[in-house]
Amino acid sequence: MIIINFDLKPEFDSHVIVVGAGPAGATASYYLASAGFKVMLVDKQKFPREKVCGDFVGPVTQNELSKLGITKLPAYKKTNLINKASVYLDGRELVSRRVPNVPGLPRYGRVIPRMILDKWLLDSAVKGGAKVLEGFKAVSLETEKECISLEVEGPSGTRKLRARLLIGADGSNSTVARLVRGRTPSRRDRIIAIRGYYKDVEGPTNQADLHFNSESFPGYCWLFPTGKENANVGVGVLLDTMPAGNRLGELLTYLIENNAALHGRLHKAKRVGRIEGWPLTTYNPNEPLVDDRVMLVGDAAGLVNPLNGEGIQNAVLSGRWASHVAASCLAKNDLSKDALSAYSDVVEKELRYDMSLAGLIVQFIRNRSLNPIWLRSLELIAAHAKIDPNYADIVGGILMGATPQSEATSLEIVTGTLEQAALSIGLTGTQNPSFLVKAALDAVQTSLEVTRQATQNPFDLINWVVNSAASAMDVLIASSTRNLEAFEKRTAR
Repeated sequence: MIIINFDLKPEFDSHVIVVGAGPAGATASYYLASAGFKVMLVDKQKFPREKVCGDFVGPVTQNELSKLGITKLPAYKKTNLINKASVYLDGRELVSRRVPNVPGLPRYGRVIPRMILDKWLLDSAVKGGAKVLEGFKAVSLETEKECISLEVEGPSGTRKLRARLLIGADGSNSTVARLVRGRTPSRRDRIIAIRGYYKDVEGPTNQADLHFNSESFPGYCWLFPTGKENANVGVGVLLDTMPAGNRLGELLTYLIENNAALHGRLHKAKRVGRIEGWPLTTYNPNEPLVDDRVMLVGDAAGLVNPLNGEGIQNAVLSGRWASHVAASCLAKNDLSKDALSAYSDVVEKELRYDMSLAGLIVQFIRNRSLNPIWLRSLELIAAHAKIDPNYADIVGGILMGATPQSEATSLEIVTGTLEQAALSIGLTGTQNPSFLVKAALDAVQTSLEVTRQATQNPFDLINWVVNSAASAMDVLIASSTRNLEAFEKRTAR
């Protein structure tokens, strides 16, 4: 990191304005302020504040938090530790295992309510030297020759802040992203999630549960213990696959009452506070991340993983990446879109292939007519994970964000899944007539459903096919770019 400290022009409020004091904004502010830049961190809320989230802090995020000094806090060490995860399908346990062992990462996660975690991150930014302006929301911005001007609105009225650079970290409903891109996110890039906190929860406090259900798929329900007899419980679905009139609160209540595994842990539980909901914007490689004097990070940049809805990990990572590029560009006094694109290049290198592959998987499962196929695939993956520890570690690592999603296409995963598929229908060993009959009935049912969809909703089916092809093409482009970079590295040695 470049260490720099030079005076600002009198009419400037800071070198950098960061809008949004969540994980991405606080992380970027910490690094830039620690490097000697004057940083103004603006947020429409006053901290500590609630934030709708699953609250799960994975191994990669913990490593990033350690760089900010947060893991040394006594209170952090008392947060609930998760070293086991269980996956269920319609209330039936598919697999239950320890958190996978990934070199260089802790073999556990933590569940930390965002009201607590985000305050720690903000405190780190302040300790690094950032100034905070709470209770003010971004209203408009204007790029000038030597600075960027941001209008903010708060209890005391409207103010205009000026700086050399603006970092938008104001979440999935980002005002900065909308002003820069000139539009709101597409429904196809949205996840809608709700969560509530419950007390008197039964079962192990070190076990996180993921529930896949016919009613909510594509999407899943979670139960993440926050401590002894307390848990964060929620459900998330793709916005454009949610049936008309479906209310997530009603769905969550239905699952708690009718899903055997969930009910087993929550039948005596009482909700604490309200059920809260929030939309998430998932990754779209076609959306710009920078403009002249502007950078977008975290959820504002759409860096939420479309496969699992994880956003904290990429928020803190992108905050750090952006801070390094910003420091270099500030030192060179070149804050043009071309110069700041070095940050976009880092995001593309680190995330695009994995996120595009996740997007392709999500695009496939958008077609609810094929749910029997997708849910059966989940059963096969879980079944093989029970008998192949290495396979289980890779799959578990992907779900937790500790292992690249590209591993899903590795020879070991593909071969293991195909072997399990063969076993399940009796193509190896003794033939199992009941499995063969069930497989045949499932195939007929799925074919009938696809035929019905093609007849009643031909446009929807065509749209799904076209979007699936586009997603596959994006994966090919990302793969080609990655392979070219690998080739260039080898030839440069």
